Amino acid sequence: MNARHRRISLSLALAFAATALLPGCGLLPGGDDDKSTVTVWLMRGSASDAFVERFTEGFEKEHDDIDLDIRVHEWTGIGPKVQKALKKADGPDVIEVGNTQVSQYVDRGGLEDLTLESARDLGMEDWLPGLGEPGRYRGAQYGVPWYAANRVVLYNKDLFAQAGIKQPPKTRQQWLDATARLDNGANQGIYLAGQDWYTLSGFIWDEGGDLAKEKNGAWKGSLHSPAALRGMEFYKQLQALGDGPQNADEEHPPQAGVFAKGDVAQIIAVPGSARAIEAKNPRLKGKIGYFPIPGKTAGKPGAVFTGGSDLVVREGTKERKAAVEVVKALAGAKWQKDLARTMDYVPNKTKLAPTVSGDAGVAAMAAGAARGRATPNSPRWALVEANNPIKAYMSKVLAGADAAAEAKAASGRITEALEDYGR
Repeated sequence: MNARHRRISLSLALAFAATALLPGCGLLPGGDDDKSTVTVWLMRGSASDAFVERFTEGFEKEHDDIDLDIRVHEWTGIGPKVQKALKKADGPDVIEVGNTQVSQYVDRGGLEDLTLESARDLGMEDWLPGLGEPGRYRGAQYGVPWYAANRVVLYNKDLFAQAGIKQPPKTRQQWLDATARLDNGANQGIYLAGQDWYTLSGFIWDEGGDLAKEKNGAWKGSLHSPAALRGMEFYKQLQALGDGPQNADEEHPPQAGVFAKGDVAQIIAVPGSARAIEAKNPRLKGKIGYFPIPGKTAGKPGAVFTGGSDLVVREGTKERKAAVEVVKALAGAKWQKDLARTMDYVPNKTKLAPTVSGDAGVAAMAAGAARGRATPNSPRWALVEANNPIKAYMSKVLAGADAAAEAKAASGRITEALEDYGR
């Protein structure tokens, strides 16, 4: 192992073991005063060790005036860690954050405005909307898209064949019709838990609605809009074509385990769920197919919630120029393609989607990601999710309650969590 690889491995090992914040940028001890060290925080599971080594070696070879110190952190509890680090003069220079977390970090102060670089060097006009839009706050770009993941439909090929369905549905109506044929008493047409609010969000966006709207700096819940109610009505029709619980979400019980029993025709999940399904039921290996969540018309997949990460730069870093170079490299085509192939992610730009065309699950995910969205870009949105009124609303409507009345009540609770913020 050469010296560079020993240093990378040591850095990673220290990161995994660390329980306290570590110092950030600075000059290498005893090194050239013109050489910078950029400290990068990445999250566990976002990139493999092999990718980190490849990137570090490749980047340092192309930038002989910059050394990288890449440290890996756990997602659990990362919010307070990042908030604390952003206040430190020697904090990390580049940080991977969840795409929906950017606004809260900006609002409390601590991120560099990257609007100029995004427009001039990073091709922001082609970014996936579900990554680019939540990285923007009050007209400025702070988060640069890194990678995306979203839900698709996983289906049992054997059950589709038995029902005479030769092609995956392309429209919502085709989807309802096919699912009704699959829901035949012996099998469930679809397993859709009653509180899968991420999936509901996509249906609402397809109809032109939203979970909350901002006007003059004030956020208000909008589940009671006619468009949002149409999205809930479609969810109700689809959910009825299976035995998903009305009062639980997709993890209670884990839907992969339910699908693995072999009598469920479809679930809505990330493609990687197939690994868990096959581990529980090896007989399903090779029998799981994928298609994008259908939209209202055949030409457009349905809107989906986009999960993933953005890259941000700590405000006031002494290594701003070097940190931006790191972000540009990680977000650039070369390393985007490498990361997508390594981790089965969707690249940050629509034009890079062919990179993952060889994997059916990721290709379906990429098709949906082109119409991806994120949750309302309020710094207080986490308070909505902490005691999520959308879930309770869904369960009540599925149990027969008046949708308009329950939606208005849920919108009020969303407004209470978001009101008087950001004015």
